[in-house]
Parts: sequence; C-alpha cells; structure tokens
Amino acid sequence: MSFPSEEFYRIGKLPPYVFAQVNEMKARLRAAQYDVVDFGMGNPDGATPRLIVQKMAEAARDKRNHRYSMSKGIPNLRLEICKRYERNYGVKLDPETETIATIGAKDALAHLLFAVIGPGDAVVSPNPAYPIHQWGVIMAEGHACMLPMPTPAEFLNQLKDLYAKSARKPKMILISFPHNPTTHCVDLDFMKEIVALAREHGTMVVHDFAYADIAFDGYKPPSILQVEGAKENCVEIFSMSKSYNMAGWRMGFCLGNPRMIQALGRIKSYLDYGIFQPLQIGGIIALRDCEEEPHKICEVYRKRRDSLVKGLNRSGWEVEPPKGTMFLWARIPEQYQKMGSLEFSKRLLEKALVAVSPGIGFGPLGEGHVRFSFIENEHRTRQAIRSIAQFLKTDKPE
Repeated sequence: MSFPSEEFYRIGKLPPYVFAQVNEMKARLRAAQYDVVDFGMGNPDGATPRLIVQKMAEAARDKRNHRYSMSKGIPNLRLEICKRYERNYGVKLDPETETIATIGAKDALAHLLFAVIGPGDAVVSPNPAYPIHQWGVIMAEGHACMLPMPTPAEFLNQLKDLYAKSARKPKMILISFPHNPTTHCVDLDFMKEIVALAREHGTMVVHDFAYADIAFDGYKPPSILQVEGAKENCVEIFSMSKSYNMAGWRMGFCLGNPRMIQALGRIKSYLDYGIFQPLQIGGIIALRDCEEEPHKICEVYRKRRDSLVKGLNRSGWEVEPPKGTMFLWARIPEQYQKMGSLEFSKRLLEKALVAVSPGIGFGPLGEGHVRFSFIENEHRTRQAIRSIAQFLKTDKPE
C-alpha cells in the first residue's frame, strides 16, 4: 500500500508561511558572509536576569526536579503570579481555580481554543494580528472572524455592528493590547466596553497580554481582569518571555474565569506533564525577587525605539513612535506601495541588508506595512539606518 498522497487535514488549512521567504533569503546572505541587520522576528536578544538563571541551575542539579511535574504548574509558581497581579493591578486570583501555568503564551492560546471552541464557532479578533490568533482558531475548527483595526475605537464599533447585524454571534472575542503587530494601545475604558459587550451576549473573552510590561512615555497597559466582573467570562494570558527576557524558557499563564481555566487544564492533562520543574522554580524567583528587571528591559527597548524612529524619520521614512510592544509598525514608503510588503521586504534585504517582517504575514489587512522588532542594539540600529537612508536615496522602484 502506498503512503497517502493527499494533504494532511489540518496542514491543508494553513497558508504558506510568508516569513519563510524572507528567512531563507536572510540565511543565504549570511552564508555568503553578508552582515544582515535583523529586525524580523520578535525574539528578545537580552540575557535572562542572572538570579533567575542561578536558581534554575541549582534546581536542575537536584534529582528530585528531574521527574514529571504538575501539568497546571507547581503551587508556589501559581501563587507568585497571583501575588504579582494583586500587586500590579489590584486583581485577586485564586491560585487553584483561576490560575494555570502554560508552556508559553502560544500553548495557552492554542490549547484553550481546542478546549472551548467547536466546529463553526465564531471567534472575533482584529486584523492584522499575530498569526496564531487567526490560525489557532482555524486549527480548532472554529470560524475566524477578522475585523479591521485601523484604530481600537473603530474595531470596537465594528464589533458592536457585528453583534447587531450578524446571524452568527461570536463565541469568543480574542484581543491583545498592546497589540502585535500594529502597536495599538488601549485604556481601561476600552476593556470595560469589551467586557460589557461580551457579557451582554454571553461571549467569552481572551486577552493576550504578552506586552504587559513593554510600554513607554508613562503609559501603563491595563489588565482586562481589572474590570469589575471580568472573571465571569474573561481570561488573560500573561507571558514571561518579554517581561523577563525568558522567551526560550516557555513560561506563561492563563488567568481568570474558572470554567475556562478548568477546560484548559483538562486538555493539558492529556497533552503534557507541564514545564520542566527547574524552569518553574526560576519563574518563581523572577516573579518574587526580580520585579525591577521588567523596567530595565523596557528601558532598553525604549532607547532602541527612539533610535530607530529618529533615524527612519531623518532618512525620509515617516513613522510614529509606538507607546507599547517591542515593535514598530511602519507604512511602506509611498513609492513602494504597489510592490507590496513581501516584495518590498525582500528588496530591502537584498539592497540594504536589513531584514523586517512583511505586513502581509499578519493577515490581508497588514498589507502595505512592515514590522521592525527592537532586537538589535543601538549601534546596529544606526548601521541599519545608514543603509536604509542610502537605499531610499538611490533605489529606483520599477
């Protein structure tokens, strides 16, 4: 019997990975010894704080930590994230019923969707979006309803209009602020409107709070759990990746509505044995003893943001400084708009040796933009700016 030749069922639902084209081109250039300045993937370049690493290493040498751990996270880890939420947001959480540790934010979101979304259930989120927000829904057999978000207020108005006119009421609203890739930010009043609208229609809300601690110029991102009654229908996903430079550790949490947390916990109990316990112990130390570190990390990103924004504007590429995230969402210069974001990204890489993420990779409404990540130091950023300025001055698009 020959091996089946047809596309695997879920793989067939996924589009070609747009970013792969830029990544392959970048790899070829580096193999040829070209110095590429890489603003592509949002992968923190800073070291995890030393105390966290030390405690993890000590725990890793203890054979008692080499066994399977708890799928939902060890009790002290869940207790520490609850303390952080009460300290930072005034939100009280039950570590047993309203808190679960996850293998990063992607694990939390993907498995939560599998747990609570059924065939055809509508999940509304903004477009453009972080890819898992759309494709995680589709892999879970749901219907991804993507609404344009030129501004958060316009997204909210379209959401209200959807409830008023659509025969298929959303089962879930999936949002993320500060937003990747657009960097849009919201206040607590926006969250209150989302929660009220969802409660009125019996809709679940998931808030992906990956950039909770990466905000600038006095802005403090709100937690959706600060809204009174939010735990009746909302959960929030918090990640250690950006706040503590712990991206590779895969440490996240899902917090809030007990029924949704229980559903996620049940799915996870079939799929994994939790995070390696020494990493969880490192997470406890981060949450308990390293609260100054997110401020230091944020300041690094602020300086990189300022350097990049100032340099691009000086080169003739007009951009606005974001109030949050580790990204800059930039409209492609006018003379390249017809080219599209993917071809422009490839051209910028080829001729200026600067890598960015094409906006089309974040959904159809990301077209016309590219995303810069603040993952290169200020010296490398200035190097890239010089190359971009020369590129814009001398390149003649067809």
